Amino acid sequence: MDETALMLARVQFAFTVSFHIIFPAITIGLASFLALLEYLWLRTAQPVYKTLYVFWSRIFALNFGMGVVAGLVLAYEFGTNWAGFSNFAGSITGPLLAYEVLTAFFLEAGFLGVMLFGWDRVGNRLHFFATVMVAIGTLISATWIIASNSWMHTPAGYTLVEGMYGLEVEPASWFEIIFNPSFPYRLVHMVLAAFLSTALMVAASAAWHLLRGNNSPAVRKMMTMALLMLVVTTPLQIIAGDVHGLNTLEHQPAKVAAMEGHWRNGEPGEGVPLILFGWPDNDTETTHFALEIPHLASLILTHSMDGTFKGLSEFPANERPNAAAVFWSFRVMVGLGMLMLLLGVWGSWSWWRGTLFSQKSLLKFTLLMGPSGLIALLAGWFTTELGRQPWVVYGLLRTDEAASAHSVPVLSFTLVLFVVVYFVVFGVGIRYLLRLIATGPDDLTADSHFSISTIRDVPDQPLGGKYYGH
Repeated sequence: MDETALMLARVQFAFTVSFHIIFPAITIGLASFLALLEYLWLRTAQPVYKTLYVFWSRIFALNFGMGVVAGLVLAYEFGTNWAGFSNFAGSITGPLLAYEVLTAFFLEAGFLGVMLFGWDRVGNRLHFFATVMVAIGTLISATWIIASNSWMHTPAGYTLVEGMYGLEVEPASWFEIIFNPSFPYRLVHMVLAAFLSTALMVAASAAWHLLRGNNSPAVRKMMTMALLMLVVTTPLQIIAGDVHGLNTLEHQPAKVAAMEGHWRNGEPGEGVPLILFGWPDNDTETTHFALEIPHLASLILTHSMDGTFKGLSEFPANERPNAAAVFWSFRVMVGLGMLMLLLGVWGSWSWWRGTLFSQKSLLKFTLLMGPSGLIALLAGWFTTELGRQPWVVYGLLRTDEAASAHSVPVLSFTLVLFVVVYFVVFGVGIRYLLRLIATGPDDLTADSHFSISTIRDVPDQPLGGKYYGH
């Protein structure tokens, strides 16, 4: 396949999947947040929890709808743009995606209507059950999708057979396919990333209203709950990331070498420095302007001060990922993770001192950090997927063998069309989502329930305009 056409096919899929992944991440986090809010309301009978539930359920509904629309495109792209992949691995990835629909999506769709419209139609316990089922559905959905993607990184439980279009994989053990070597680490990492993204979005919403004088109980509760989730989840995510990194070093060492920017490492006993910043050069096989901390890479990746691992130069040139792209996407993810940890520590200190809701510098920082969870999630996803190159199924199917034979003009036209349509359709949806958040939970009453009319009657109010209570 022409290299330009292959790059356009990759960019098109990266663009559409990047738009899509944002919505399921928020859906996973918000669904669990809503289940917690309703549990606390049933347990304490405090109206503030139901007020927050109604407010965030509207945002959940809109986000859920956009996620479904964005996800449909990906299913078609597997057939239209990646026919080689579908022919080779369809017997494994096809059933996994079907299981996601038959279990998770049906579960979510079956109880979503009760969750959104059932306040006056079913009892409180049944309504809570519906909310929990939707939350469980989102987690099951993540499980199947991560299982499918993880199998592409660490394939297991298959046999190679001669098919109609050449070699293809055939399932040998579904247990090994689903619980492949990287699956548990990647699932935990992804779910925690979804929780972090949601916590930061909720915290930023609360900070927005607090900065504008809306110091209501609902807004304060939002801020406190989001901060608590941030404080608990960020250290867990750092630990999960460390364990995931060790697993990646075992199964995809070239990816780790690119993440670290190392081309040639010394003999065992010398130790490997951590390159904080630099510019990996694929042509000269050198990381220019490297700022290093001695032995720290050895400590992180081998848990030993003098351990070593392979550098990129030890792998064939045609089996290496783009080092600069992987190196910097990884640092964006880690850097934002450190800022999240800083926000959690700062917020905890302010809460202890009693200034959490009034310290403007903290609130402004919280507002700026609002999208950081999603940006870090995308950066981590780029690290994972770019680091797997030039393989689609690691060690088995190369990317240039997986793509459909489309021409450059066709791929250029469809890419431009996708960009225009996505920015128009989802741009309008995201703008509406921000306007909905800007209304604030205090525009609702504790006895409100979700309805189509209430979601439609959001004031035409941009985030920079007037605000409640000013």
